[in-house]
Amino acid sequence: MLSKLSRWFDSRRREKALRTFAIDDALWQATLDGLPFLAHLDAPDLARLRELTSLFIAQKEFSTAHDLELTDRMIVAIAAQASLPVLNLSLDLYRGWVGIVVYPGEFVIRKTVEDEDGVVHEVEHDASGEAWEGGPVILSWEDAQMTDGLDAYNVVIHEFAHKIDMLNGYADGHPPLYRRWHAPLGDDAWSDVFDHAYDQFCAHVDAVPQRRWARFERESLIDPYAADHPSEFFAVCSEALFVQPHAFEAEYPELYRLLARYYRQDPARVGALDLSG
Repeated sequence: MLSKLSRWFDSRRREKALRTFAIDDALWQATLDGLPFLAHLDAPDLARLRELTSLFIAQKEFSTAHDLELTDRMIVAIAAQASLPVLNLSLDLYRGWVGIVVYPGEFVIRKTVEDEDGVVHEVEHDASGEAWEGGPVILSWEDAQMTDGLDAYNVVIHEFAHKIDMLNGYADGHPPLYRRWHAPLGDDAWSDVFDHAYDQFCAHVDAVPQRRWARFERESLIDPYAADHPSEFFAVCSEALFVQPHAFEAEYPELYRLLARYYRQDPARVGALDLSG
């Protein structure tokens, strides 16, 4: 009886959220027009993405910095991109936090780091996105609009991949594997494919001579920044899966299959993937 009552309340809350945060047809079409990498989704998938985007907006709180005007266009564009990775999973992967802060452009991150000798340093660097464990996602609106799909860059997908990775603790490139969604996968299979691909990528980056570095950065599908840490490799490869799926599958077929099975989506339409587990 209590289970049925709980499902009834959940259904009522969902219906209310979909009514309250319904997305206007013109705004939704403008959002799709600005996100060409969604073209692989068929009409039913796009309808589900639209609903999930409304539910995402209902659950999160958007704010801006430096007097940037917060608009419906901004909210829906970010929410749709954030909802794409969990389209066949659940917004539960974004639980435990509510804030999304949007800056006009890049912002400064200040961190305290300890070097190999145990000396603590205060460092600053510019960033286009940041995901805090248990805290907000911070985004550059200028970068969030870089969605033409000409390369594999997508700051929104990147930061929300970090949020998924953080669900089982510190972001380490090993996101949670839930039985109800990821039954064909396991920790050993993830390590065999993902860790091996990361090690190979790092070795490849390390082998690039200084004189060829600028060219390598321009031509590499996977941003060399991904070699900094397994968590960055997971986030950058998640970008590639959704934004440049055909190129990603061609260059990293095993890794493509692993991430496609994880997200339960096949953007390149390989067709032979088992996403039913």
